[in-house]
Amino acid sequence: MPRSVPFGDIVRGLTPFFVTRQVICGAGRLGKGQDGSTAGFQISQRADFFEAEVGLETTIRRPIINTRDEPHATADKYRRLHVIIGDANLSQVSNYLKFGTTALVLSLIEAGQAPKIEVHEPVAGLQAISHDTSLTATVRLLDGRRVTALDIQWMYYEAAAKLGQETGVSDSFSGDGHTRDVLERWESTLGLLGTNPAGAASSVEWLAKMSLLDGYRNRDGLEWNDARLGLVDLQWSDVRPEKGLYYRMLSRDRMQTIVDEAAISRAVVEPPPDTRAFFRGKCVSSFGKDVVGASWDSVIFDVPGIGKLQRVPTREPLRGTEALTGQLFRKHDTAGAFLRELLGLDPARLPEQAAG
Repeated sequence: MPRSVPFGDIVRGLTPFFVTRQVICGAGRLGKGQDGSTAGFQISQRADFFEAEVGLETTIRRPIINTRDEPHATADKYRRLHVIIGDANLSQVSNYLKFGTTALVLSLIEAGQAPKIEVHEPVAGLQAISHDTSLTATVRLLDGRRVTALDIQWMYYEAAAKLGQETGVSDSFSGDGHTRDVLERWESTLGLLGTNPAGAASSVEWLAKMSLLDGYRNRDGLEWNDARLGLVDLQWSDVRPEKGLYYRMLSRDRMQTIVDEAAISRAVVEPPPDTRAFFRGKCVSSFGKDVVGASWDSVIFDVPGIGKLQRVPTREPLRGTEALTGQLFRKHDTAGAFLRELLGLDPARLPEQAAG
């Protein structure tokens, strides 16, 4: 996030959103309480493990808003928003909404247009919402109103839709190509959750898992604390396609997808073209034998015949894109020639060496 955004604005803008975001992207959990000993099913896997509103910890007294600030970028320009709240999802739509809606809310905060609401006792509200799969539980706001998680999500959606329209980023022709789709999926999901939750089960992961568990419960007469349901809950998240229950539902077209397997496979080896990831990834794939280190903020080369390592800073996230550096990669097939032009080094210091 921009360093210029006051941290207090981040806390006020994100807290109500994070408390309620679970209804659109929770992964679902069998059992309630940190030890899961209370029978039942809840929306979020992580909600019961949060104990503070704001703080630095990540493993004890976990806070809704984490203050860890290691930007791995130009520190005076960017703040790191370290988000530890939120479940690990298998559902593509849940992941898409988790990141997409959060990006829109960050834009609201940066523009000073986030909804002016504050939740009384956010930690308790986070857990109360997670424990209520009927989505009717209410939390009290500091102004005295009692609202549901869906009510708060609608407030954020409406504010984001208004900002998108004002700035033009959500325009179907001249927009950024992403905001409109996130808004439409967000609106559709909230609408289904409010009127026909079963209709959202193919995209909202906690509903999909709950429907599967309910099927076993109804078929075999099982209580929520039955160990067999615990095994089903675990098997849902097995990442092996031949074992995981999520993948079984996916193969039966019971889970929506956004991208196909071919696109996923490409993403494993092809970095995104519009961030510094392109430069870092292409350095590794093109000159791998000459790269001795690659991190968020630099790529380090050890070119034969040179007395010292060559470090290329990458602290600006929006530089090193394909548009800026793609031609350079296409032009050179050795690390020496590449670095000579990139860094403007003396040719005598960088003899051309075969990168492969």
